[in-house]
Amino acid sequence: MSSKKEQTETDKVKRKRTAVSPSSHTASEKAQAVLAIWTERVKTAEVMKTLQVPYVTLQQWQERAMEGMLQALEPRVNLADGAALSPRIRALMDKRQQQVGKESLKRRLSQLAEVAPEGKPPSDP
Repeated sequence: MSSKKEQTETDKVKRKRTAVSPSSHTASEKAQAVLAIWTERVKTAEVMKTLQVPYVTLQQWQERAMEGMLQALEPRVNLADGAALSPRIRALMDKRQQQVGKESLKRRLSQLAEVAPEGKPPSDP
């Protein structure tokens, strides 16, 4: 027969596997949880237990809430005419542009390596 300790460990593993996925919580629930922690009405551990979410997930919610507040408090810009992009979209576009630049550079270097004779570096034109 299994001991009580082994049974407790098994129950813990089962609970971890059946924890509610973070995406099953509404934005309102997430906001209420974050605000409750920030206003110190409840402890983080209590929110984790109640919502069945890990500490890392709560940290992500708090980071996203802070980003959202900062972005919401920035001066409004008319994005409809395309004059300016939101900071998040601008960062994504910059990141993509860097990736494209690196890919084209790698492609050009491989072309030069194919053309250059063995053992000699390509000469400048």
